[in-house]
Amino acid sequence: MTSLRKLGSSDLQVFPLALGGNVFGWTADEAQSFAVLDAYVEAGGNFIDTADVYSAWVPGNEGGESETVIGKWLAARGNRSDVVVATKGGAHPEYKGLSSATVKAAAEESLRRLGTDHIDLYYTHFDDETVPVEEIITALDQLVKEGKVREIAASNISAERLRASLDFSEREGLARYVALQPHYNLVSRDTYEGELQDTAARAGLAAVPYYALASGFLTGKYRPGAVVDSARAQSAGQYLESERGQKVLAALDKVAQEHDAQIATVALAWLASRPTVAAPIASARTVEQLPALVAVADLTLTEQDLAELTEASA
Repeated sequence: MTSLRKLGSSDLQVFPLALGGNVFGWTADEAQSFAVLDAYVEAGGNFIDTADVYSAWVPGNEGGESETVIGKWLAARGNRSDVVVATKGGAHPEYKGLSSATVKAAAEESLRRLGTDHIDLYYTHFDDETVPVEEIITALDQLVKEGKVREIAASNISAERLRASLDFSEREGLARYVALQPHYNLVSRDTYEGELQDTAARAGLAAVPYYALASGFLTGKYRPGAVVDSARAQSAGQYLESERGQKVLAALDKVAQEHDAQIATVALAWLASRPTVAAPIASARTVEQLPALVAVADLTLTEQDLAELTEASA
C-alpha cells in the first residue's frame, strides 16, 4: 500500500496524486469516468478533485456535470468513506463570487450533486476581492461547524489575501485554510514559487497544484511536427516554442530513460518533491492514461535528477 501524505495541518491523508475531475462529463462520458475512477482507486488512489463549474464551458452543459458523475459513482460503489472528495465553489455560472450567501448556496448544490452529507476539502475556486476575507472565512467556518465541510482551502488567491485570511482565522478562532491549489509545474514555476509558496510554507499549508502536466505538454506527446488529438492541444503546444519548454523536455527524456519511467511520471515526481506540495492534480480521460499518473507514488528521483530538472526549468 502506497504511503499516504498528510494534507497540511489537517487529519486528511491523501494519495500523492489527486485525480482531476475536470474531464468527467466533458471529454469522458459517464461510463469512461466510472472506469477511470475505478482504476484510480484500485491503484491505491483516494483523492478526487473537482469543482462546481466543471464543465460549464461545454455547449449544452450548465456546470456541475463532473460533481454529478462523481456522486453517481460514489453511490454505485458505496465507498464514500474511503475517498477524500475535494471540490471548489465560487465559479459556477449561477453561484459566482464569494459573498456569504453565495458560498452557502454553492456548497449546498455541490453536496446535492455529489450525493453526500459532507465535502472533505472545500476550496474557494477564485478569490473574490469585492468581498472582505472576514466574510468569506466566516461563511466557510459556518459550513465546517454544520459538518458540511471537513477542511477548507483556497485556489487562485494572492499571497496578501491568503495571509489576511489566515490571520483572521487565527485571531477569531475560526476554520483555517489547510491547503492551497496553485497553478504550478515544470514550465510554470513563477505562478507559485516566491511569495505565495513562502506564505504557504510558513503557515504549514499543503499545495495541491493544478495544470501539473501543463495541459498535457509534460506527458512528452507534444513534439515538433506531432499532431495531438486533444481538447487542450493548442495550450499545450505553445510550450514547444519556448526555449524552456525544449530544455525541460530534454531533461525529462533523460531522467525518464534512466528510470525506465514515463515522462509524465517524472514530471509529476519532480512536482511532488517540491516544498509544500502534497499531491499534484492530473486527469485521465481513459484508463490507459492512468498508469503513468499513479506511478508517481512509486518513483523516487535522485538528488541529481531533481537538480537537472530544476535547472532545465529555471
